[in-house]
Amino acid sequence: MTILLLALRRLAASLPTLLIILAGLFLLLQLAPGDTVDAMMAQMGGGDPATATELRRYYGLDVSALVQLGRYMLRLVRLDLGQSAIYGKPVATVIAERLPVTLLLMGLSLSLAFACGAALGIAAARRAGLWPDTLISTLGLVFYAVPSFWFGLMGIVVFAIQLGWLPAGGFEEVGSGVTGAGRSLDIARHLVLPVVTLALIFLATYLRVMRASMLQVMDLDFVRTARAKGVAETTIVVRHALRNALLPVVTIAGLQAGTMLGGSVVVESVFALPGLGRLAYESVVQRDLNTLLGIVFVSALLVIVVNFLVDLLYARLDPRIAAEG
Repeated sequence: MTILLLALRRLAASLPTLLIILAGLFLLLQLAPGDTVDAMMAQMGGGDPATATELRRYYGLDVSALVQLGRYMLRLVRLDLGQSAIYGKPVATVIAERLPVTLLLMGLSLSLAFACGAALGIAAARRAGLWPDTLISTLGLVFYAVPSFWFGLMGIVVFAIQLGWLPAGGFEEVGSGVTGAGRSLDIARHLVLPVVTLALIFLATYLRVMRASMLQVMDLDFVRTARAKGVAETTIVVRHALRNALLPVVTIAGLQAGTMLGGSVVVESVFALPGLGRLAYESVVQRDLNTLLGIVFVSALLVIVVNFLVDLLYARLDPRIAAEG
């Protein structure tokens, strides 16, 4: 109960941040040239001023930015994200259609990056100063330094074009008609390259943090005491050191949730995935303000929820956190 109350307090403290983000983005977008109507008129090949004026009145763009912001916040209280000018549907519907793809991509990428990064970090720490440590650290530096879109493009060239093992893009085979396990397998094949591409950069971060944390924990008194008692090295790592060493890695995972969501924009664009990141890119290009604000709202909620879960996990790993809360 103490852990839950601590997490709920932090969750409540995040709500003002969410409102500030939305208000700041709304006002920044007002500084950009053009608006939704301009984008629509450009797509239609132009139009007369009377039509543009009527469209601005219809979409509520004929008033000042502060009035538009006030109206949007009032709608937001009722959980009304407005109407998408470009897609002609409620923003909530558009986002609901795209959100599962992004959640699946982020969840799989985060799990892969966390598991592999922690495992490689432990392996490097146990062979500190030897060639396995040098090899793993060098690979981590390469993964961190190379842009994610390059990994994605090279993955398409090698595994999709040259070898033909995996699809080059998309979420599933269009018109295949498969259902059940066959459809799940098809989606899994399409997600292999995007998940690995998005996970590599974050894997490098977890690897470095886990290695440094393990080296620090392995020098503590309770580990030396366990060694003096003759406890096996594997048991020391798994039962004594790992729980303490995971704390900074878990913290980094929570902080990077927003970064991973931003990275999905690039990955979804490279692999033509119909997710939230690609929707955000399309909304910026087409100046669909309601859709873009809705994406920011949902994305901020996702980051808050991830950090909420991280707080629970952190307090589980270190009971002192719950006691202090």
